[in-house]
Amino acid sequence: MKFRNVIHKSIVAFLALLIVSCAQNYRVNVEAITGAEISNLSVQENLVFASGQPTQEQIGILANSGIRHVISLRTPGEIDWNESEVVQSQGMEFYSIPTSGRDGVTPENAETLEQLLARLDGQPVLVHCGTSNRVGALKAVTARETEGASIEDALAQGRRWGLTGMEQTVRNLLSN
Repeated sequence: MKFRNVIHKSIVAFLALLIVSCAQNYRVNVEAITGAEISNLSVQENLVFASGQPTQEQIGILANSGIRHVISLRTPGEIDWNESEVVQSQGMEFYSIPTSGRDGVTPENAETLEQLLARLDGQPVLVHCGTSNRVGALKAVTARETEGASIEDALAQGRRWGLTGMEQTVRNLLSN
């Protein structure tokens, strides 16, 4: 019985240490972010959020809630204000991976997104497009191309990230 208690306490201590070390001291107010009513917001692993286009006001909420980076998949001209300028004025870093609708859903763009997320290494980040559909599409491509997921599992991964209207296009791409 004593041996079980020692093992149990050791496992709990290890898990607590693991959680603390993984958090890297980032304080993110998930409740404030989810309460900001950002369209199609989903909370992913490692402090990564996916969504549709946030408003300028919502970008301020993201910054005040601990998000450090914003990755936009939108192409120039899709919005009528300078998102990069607004994001940077709030003290966050802005990145653009222009993904023009169905034609922009490519293994190359998926790899670019994955490399950027890896470089940010668990820092709080929002990845968005107009509706989160392109975000989900690229994550489905990644699941299939680099993680070896089945087509159905890749599409399920994409749906978790926001894939909706482009599902058939992504299915066709993954089938080739």
